[in-house]
Amino acid sequence: MKDKSIKTLRMIGLGFLEPLIRLFSGEEPSKNGKLFFTKALLPLLSIILFVVIWHAGATALYNSEASVRIEKARAEQGEEAAIAMQECIESGDVSCQPNTLPSPKQVFGAFQALWQDHKSISEKKAEFKDKVSATNEQREAQGLDPITYTGRPSFLDQIGTSLKTVAAGCLLAMLIAVPIGIIIGLSESLRTAMNWLIQILKPVSPVVWLLLVFMIVKTVITDPSLDKSFIISFISVGLCAMWATLVNTSLGVSTVDKDYINVAKVLKLSIGQNIFKIILPASLPLIFTGLRITVSVSWMVLIAIELLAQSPGLGSFVWEEFQNGANDSNAKIIVAMFVIGIIGFLLDRIMLSVQNMMSFNKGMA
Repeated sequence: MKDKSIKTLRMIGLGFLEPLIRLFSGEEPSKNGKLFFTKALLPLLSIILFVVIWHAGATALYNSEASVRIEKARAEQGEEAAIAMQECIESGDVSCQPNTLPSPKQVFGAFQALWQDHKSISEKKAEFKDKVSATNEQREAQGLDPITYTGRPSFLDQIGTSLKTVAAGCLLAMLIAVPIGIIIGLSESLRTAMNWLIQILKPVSPVVWLLLVFMIVKTVITDPSLDKSFIISFISVGLCAMWATLVNTSLGVSTVDKDYINVAKVLKLSIGQNIFKIILPASLPLIFTGLRITVSVSWMVLIAIELLAQSPGLGSFVWEEFQNGANDSNAKIIVAMFVIGIIGFLLDRIMLSVQNMMSFNKGMA
C-alpha cells in the first residue's frame, strides 16, 4: 500500500511527500526526516522569507514615495500643505496614497475584492437568465439565437477564457505538429529539406504570428457571429507553441530502435500498423516532452497575444488594470501575476503527470 501511494505521488508530481510517508511508516526516521525538511519544509520557509522581503520592500517604497509627495507639497505650496499631505496619507485616503508596489496585505485585499466582484457578476447573470428564460424559449421555438448576457466578465470568467484559448491552441499545435513530426521523422531526406524552414519559423515572435493570423482570419472569416478575437488568439498560440512538439516528435520517430523497425518488417506490418503499433509507442516519451514544452510556451505567450487581439482573457485584464491606474490596480495586477504563475505551474504538473503515467504504463506493458 505504501509503495503504491509513493508511485502515485511520483506520477502526479508530488514526490516531495515521499519522505513524509516513509517517515510515518517508521522507515529510516533520521534519513527521511532530513529529506522531508529539505524537500518540503525548506521551500515553505523560502515562501515565508519571500513574503517578508516583499513586505519590507513594499513598505520602503511606500515610505519613499510618501516622503517625495510631502516634500513636493512643501516646496510648491508651503509647510501647511506638507502637513496636510502627511495627514492625508496617514489617514488612508485613497486620493493621496502613494501608488507603488503593493504589500502582501493589499494584494490579498485585491484578491478578495475580485472574488466578491465575481460573485456579484454571477448573481447578475443568474438574474438575467431568469428574466429572459421565457423569451429564449420562444426564440428557440422560432429558430432564433437566444439572448445572452453581454455584461462585463469577472476575473474568473477571464481566467476561463484564457484556459479555453490555451486548450484550443495546444490542441491545434498537437494536430499540426505530431503528424508532420511523424512524416518528417520517417524520412531523413524530408528532415534535411524541412530543417531550414523549422529553424527560421521557430524563433518568430508571437506578435508577428498574431499579425499574420489576423490578416488571414479577417479575410477568410466574414461571419459576424463568430468570435474572431478568440479564433485569432488560439491560432496564434498554437502556431507559436507547436515547434517543440514538432521537433521532439521528429526526433523521437527518427531515433526509434532499429530492432523495432526490423520486427515490423518481419511481421510485414502496413505503414499504418507500423506507425501506431511500433513508431508511436516507442516515441511517446519524447512526444510528451515536446507537448509539455508546448503547453508551457502556450501559457507564456498567451498574455501578450490576448492583449493585442483584445480577447477578454487575463491579458486583457492586466492591460485594462494598467490603463485604469486606480489605487488598487497595481495590487490586482500582482494578483493576476500570481494566478498566471500558479496556473502555469499546475498545467506543467498535469503534463508531467500524464507523461509519467504514459511512461509507467509503457514500463508495465
